[in-house]
Amino acid sequence: MHKNAKTGGDGTLAHTLEAERSKSNIIVNSIDDGVVVIDAQKIIQIFNPAAGRLTGWKPEEAIHLDYSSVLKLVDDKNTLYTEAQNPFSQALKNGKASRDNNAILISRDSKPIPVNISVSPLFDQQKRLSGAVGILGDASQARTEERQRAEFISTASHEMRTPVAAIEGYLALAMNEKVSQIDAKAREYLEKAHASTQHLGKLFQDLLTSAKAEDGRLTSESKAIEMSAFLEQLTEDFKFSAEKKGLTLEFIVGTNQEFTDARDVNSKVVKPFYYVYADPDRLHEVVGNIFDNALKYTETGKISLGLTANNEVVQLSIKDSGPGIAAADIPHLFQKFYRVNSTFTRSIGGTGLGLFISRKIIELYNGRIWVESELGHGSTFFINLPRLDNQKARVMQANEQNVVGGNVTASPHT
Repeated sequence: MHKNAKTGGDGTLAHTLEAERSKSNIIVNSIDDGVVVIDAQKIIQIFNPAAGRLTGWKPEEAIHLDYSSVLKLVDDKNTLYTEAQNPFSQALKNGKASRDNNAILISRDSKPIPVNISVSPLFDQQKRLSGAVGILGDASQARTEERQRAEFISTASHEMRTPVAAIEGYLALAMNEKVSQIDAKAREYLEKAHASTQHLGKLFQDLLTSAKAEDGRLTSESKAIEMSAFLEQLTEDFKFSAEKKGLTLEFIVGTNQEFTDARDVNSKVVKPFYYVYADPDRLHEVVGNIFDNALKYTETGKISLGLTANNEVVQLSIKDSGPGIAAADIPHLFQKFYRVNSTFTRSIGGTGLGLFISRKIIELYNGRIWVESELGHGSTFFINLPRLDNQKARVMQANEQNVVGGNVTASPHT
């Protein structure tokens, strides 16, 4: 009797487990997005029908294959993803969730499909990394619509910038005492109109630049830049604006500044010269954007431009003594049109495009930009750029000086 009861119990348990497994399969198979589960050896264990429709692989064919042979991911230049770029590899390596909204999946029949990918690591009962689960969504329509919006913004901004520039020019002539005579009240109105047209022109320029940044049309004429001299000159350029508002502006360079990077906090700091390979006008735009924000939001105290480096990275920093940024806003700060919603920021004009454009420019040079801030304690923006070998940089600069009337482009990789 006891034996029969035990058998009955085991049968009930087996039936319950089978029922739960069946429910899970029904749920996974009914999801519209692709679901792919891989083990720690990167072998596909679950591959739902939506993943099959997206990739062109039948689930029964994909299961037990290495995921990289099924999920071939490339960037917008059709370059195959490296391990460092692949969200599945990163989830297995770091044990952290990884997301990519810009990937392109090459299907089994070689068709490129824009996808959004979200990958989360899986752990067993002993909290050991046992695999990863990825959700893949078809982003073709969304990216087509985004591209159309960007094209409209680009065209509209370009067309509207011309008449605005003409209006600005005529207003400047009207305020020129050598051209026309106006009374003080009329001059006041014209000055306000002129300032508004300058703001409008800046808005159109930002919209045009952001559209180019999104579709890869952002141009760059890179060269070897010695960052110590570059930032020292920018500090001189910015000093008048800071002093006009009663702020102190300082430039700190060398080993007395801590190298700050969560991924490389113990790196040995080395002395100048600090070279990078980038477009000086683009870098001027980035540092100028961040400085302008610091200037607008800092009422008292100082703004510090800092520079340091290790053997691989040159780090710029712009630190202010302003009101700081709430932790909830920091993850969104470099998104397009995002502005911190507070009484203080609403009183200050802005498009919410400056930091988005800055991020896109820094990414052109394989760099990284981020912010560390706390409410009431100011903000520090950091920019990391790959360091260019000093000897190679001097050779490049010499080549640039010796080229006369040619069309020669130096590269840090030659």
